[in-house]
Amino acid sequence: MRLRAVVYRRPDSRFWWIATTLPNGKRLRQSAGTETREDAEALLAKLTLEAYRERHFGFKPERSWQEAVVRYLAVKSMLRSFSDVKRICRMLDLYLGNLTLNQINGDVIWSVVEGELKKGNKPATVNRYLALIRSLLRMARDEWQWIDSTPKIRLLPGEVERDRWLTREEAERLIEACPPHLAALVKFALATGCRAREITGLEWERVDLARRTAWLNETKNGTPRGVPLKSDTVAVLESEVGKHARFSFTYRGQPIGWQVSNTAWQNAVAAAGLKDFRFHDLRHTWASWHRQAGTSCDELKDLGGWKSRQMVDRYAKFATENMAVAVAAARIEKGRGGNVVNLVTLMSRPEMKKTA
Repeated sequence: MRLRAVVYRRPDSRFWWIATTLPNGKRLRQSAGTETREDAEALLAKLTLEAYRERHFGFKPERSWQEAVVRYLAVKSMLRSFSDVKRICRMLDLYLGNLTLNQINGDVIWSVVEGELKKGNKPATVNRYLALIRSLLRMARDEWQWIDSTPKIRLLPGEVERDRWLTREEAERLIEACPPHLAALVKFALATGCRAREITGLEWERVDLARRTAWLNETKNGTPRGVPLKSDTVAVLESEVGKHARFSFTYRGQPIGWQVSNTAWQNAVAAAGLKDFRFHDLRHTWASWHRQAGTSCDELKDLGGWKSRQMVDRYAKFATENMAVAVAAARIEKGRGGNVVNLVTLMSRPEMKKTA
């Protein structure tokens, strides 16, 4: 039965509501989002016309940026980084909030870039905003079929990829400078490459010390993964047993529900004599050590839970650099009749250390 088109008021809402069966067969009942009957009638007429054009002429109805954001957030709601996604969407509303998806073109994208750079944001920050716009528009095109094409969005050039990692000596100094609860997190991060939220959210029911495996159910990219545990990692977890019934890592018997990079972290970094070092750089350190030890990029991708090989290729140079050092050492050994260069000593020299 076809629903008659009506505009009406509900006692529990200050807005007018609309209800109808659209020409494409879709039943519609929703708030018009307006307090005037005329605007509600205009919206009803607009939706009816769009549905008619879609059914008879193949025209797709105009979808707004805000409609797309609602659906995009629903898709991304299970991500650990969901709060960041919401924050970026709110920020972008300043530029895109009143536009339809088809109105977002190259000029609009440039207005986002220009506006954010004028605020003093770095290219890396602006690129995160651009990446979200590109991701949402591609989803609207490829998965929802809301639009037929998207503007080409290039990320800003000149972004310096962060390349900060620790030597073994620096790592030992950092651990010694940390209070016990933080030292446990650092040791686990260096041994597994896990992100801060993956560590603080690790639950005992997902840890099997006998099989030396931890299972991360909530990861940044939304894909669960298993983490192999070495002997020193097992020792770290065993030292935490009994402190909390649910969570593996705690502070004074309570789960760690705050950002790890707090005052205690900053104090430890300073006491260890490090500069420009973040907790997430422990993950970079772990990956760099793996590549220096000969772990392939494909193996590292699986161990670290990266979705794309591109994210891992940044560490390929460490294997190449280590190989170059080994070749040079062998050359010296051969040319000087047995004067072997100790690679560990060589790699620990100041000129070989990596800085930001």
